[in-house]
Amino acid sequence: MKLSVDRTIADPLFVYYYVSSPASQAKIIRDSEATGVPKTNVAYLRTFPINLPPLPEQRAIAAVLGALDDKIELNRRINQTLEQMAQALFNSWFVDFDPVHANRSGERLAGLAPEVQALFPSEFEESELGLVPRGWRVGQIGNHVRIVGGSTPSTKEPAYWAGGAIHWATPKDLSTLTDPILLNTERKITAAGLSMISSGLLPAGTVLLSSRAPIGYLAIAQMPVAVNQGFIAMVCDLDLPNYYVLHWAQFNMDVIIARANGTTFLEVSKANFRPLPILLPDQRSLATFKQQVGLLYDRVVSNLNEMCILATIREVLLPKLLSGEVRVRDAEHIVEELM
Repeated sequence: MKLSVDRTIADPLFVYYYVSSPASQAKIIRDSEATGVPKTNVAYLRTFPINLPPLPEQRAIAAVLGALDDKIELNRRINQTLEQMAQALFNSWFVDFDPVHANRSGERLAGLAPEVQALFPSEFEESELGLVPRGWRVGQIGNHVRIVGGSTPSTKEPAYWAGGAIHWATPKDLSTLTDPILLNTERKITAAGLSMISSGLLPAGTVLLSSRAPIGYLAIAQMPVAVNQGFIAMVCDLDLPNYYVLHWAQFNMDVIIARANGTTFLEVSKANFRPLPILLPDQRSLATFKQQVGLLYDRVVSNLNEMCILATIREVLLPKLLSGEVRVRDAEHIVEELM
């Protein structure tokens, strides 16, 4: 369905914010037809109540909320650029081996500090992955990160869920991410619920890969988290940093998916995942990669936290602006301070 706004009495952007507000969304869901698949209809939409201040005030309110959205969108674009920079660095160093080629030909690689370029070999050697830098090894991913799964505590037992404060992730939590960073989970479990999960609480920095329905969602958890059975979780407390593992998984997703099997739905089992080959650079180049890419992802996380705050402020401001509890002028000052 669509809403066509009469611009003589309503501002389209104001109507968008009003109808998409949490309160309006909750009302639409409450009032939906519950038989069969929940749904609403055009007749209901025509009678949906909307509070319309005078048109100039609508525009002013929409402008305040739009400024917050503009900042959110700017942060999103910045994060996209930062992630592209991180992926480009991974590809240059560990896929295309640009520093090795430069050393081999005795050239300086543009944009790379001489001391960093010196960390890389100047020759190649054969491996099961083809030509790789001399001295680098090839191993199995399961020997260089701890790979675990998870489970779901019984949803019929309130003691596992009621009042829970421990993050518990499902692939759904990763499905809406715009960046491979997990800051929160939809559901929380209690300590009793956590005791039902053999893999326990995984540390912050764990790389999460959805292993079924669908395969391929990826994120680094920014907080300790437990997971359900839809994940291969990679705890990077051995010799490979999580940023390297994240980008290795992104680059090799077709190889990972090719390991899936199953009759009801495709799934990558831990047993099939652990033997996957992974290039093992020397520790100095890995440490330098971790440092440089870590700075990029620190900015990504900072931007994401700011986006969450801005979105919360936007949702809080709308009903207060409509009720007159907060004046538009005061809201404009709040937004200006945030920018």
